[in-house]
Amino acid sequence: MTIRRISSGGEFEAKVGYCRAVVAGGFVHVAGTVGQGEDVVAQCRSALATIETALAKAGVGFADVVRVNYYLPDAAEFEPCWPILAETFGANPPAATMIECNLITPEFRIEIEVTALAASASS
Repeated sequence: MTIRRISSGGEFEAKVGYCRAVVAGGFVHVAGTVGQGEDVVAQCRSALATIETALAKAGVGFADVVRVNYYLPDAAEFEPCWPILAETFGANPPAATMIECNLITPEFRIEIEVTALAASASS
């Protein structure tokens, strides 16, 4: 089995010892991703943009995502993100889970992790 690692060049990848995405076993596994911004909506959009870039480097897109996990320190902040998520996944909604938990630092309001079908597996 071939394993391909995709880096986003983020400073924490080397510090923590991870990469943005791994293509293996017919899937693209994108690491939990936080975004920048003043509120949960801006951070959601930013995280999705980073994820979109990683998926593109793997040769896939949001239509290929089969699983998404959302992590928020306050579940009440999830609802404002729904329209963004519905627009992002459109007619191809993945299986999804939302978990309320602490994130690495308090300024982060949402972390998003996805698994997509790899390009070679979806043809």
